[in-house]
Amino acid sequence: MNDVEVPAVQRLSWSVRRELWENRSIYLAPLSVAGLVLVGFSISLFTLPSRTRAALTLSEPALRQAIEQPYLIVSIILMAVDLFVAVFYCQDALYGDRRDRSVLFWKSLPVSDLMTVLSKAGIPILVLPLVTFVATVATQTVMLLAGSAVLAASGMSPSILWSHVSLLDISRINFGHLVAFHGLWYAPFYAWLLLASAWAPRVPFLWAALPPVAIGVIERIAFNSTHFATLVMHYFLGGGEMTPGAGAPPMTMEMLTPHPLGQLLISPALCAGLALSAVFLLGAVRLRRVRGAI
Repeated sequence: MNDVEVPAVQRLSWSVRRELWENRSIYLAPLSVAGLVLVGFSISLFTLPSRTRAALTLSEPALRQAIEQPYLIVSIILMAVDLFVAVFYCQDALYGDRRDRSVLFWKSLPVSDLMTVLSKAGIPILVLPLVTFVATVATQTVMLLAGSAVLAASGMSPSILWSHVSLLDISRINFGHLVAFHGLWYAPFYAWLLLASAWAPRVPFLWAALPPVAIGVIERIAFNSTHFATLVMHYFLGGGEMTPGAGAPPMTMEMLTPHPLGQLLISPALCAGLALSAVFLLGAVRLRRVRGAI
């Protein structure tokens, strides 16, 4: 009987499942932090009615900011967790296989180096942002429902919360920032870390940091300029529309969206970043093929 060829999509799915099985922090870290946030928010519910009554004396913009602030903080905390987990995952993704010599076993399976690297790249670019998005929206939904119940029990109308916090807007903003920005926009950063992970004899994060730092230092000394550092900061901070100063906008949910989602997805900068990511990932594929266990 002839062997049945396993479709590429199924092999990729198995490879992604392997990553989730071996790296449970991908989903445990966002869920654990979301649980801690809910514990803290539950404690703050004892003072929610008094804080809401005090906020009602404020102007409309200040009232909206005061009500939105806890939900904004949740988004920022979980986005930081997303980035933290993604960085540590990428720097160890290919290096860890070589360090514990499991690369010899995985190479014996009918999964190509390209498939392996793509599955690892898919974790920080797509899977982790989606997991964090679900955890964020679920946490904010529980917060909104719990806050509404507490206000209703204290004799206040829950409409105070619902008129200033829209679950639909929260979901849209979180999705745009986590999946499009932290995922796709940061793809060159994650791909570079994977390339360093495939190359490094040890301490992959150091090998990832040294080349860009060296380029910036050499440019500064040789040409007395900072074009490379400015370019990197401009890209990874989302285009730099927001500049510090007296006219900075208040802390609202809209601050989490550096660009409209549609504009971001068709921007030349994103296309260039994805092309650069492909180059880094192809380099990681080549290195995985030629570099063995440490």
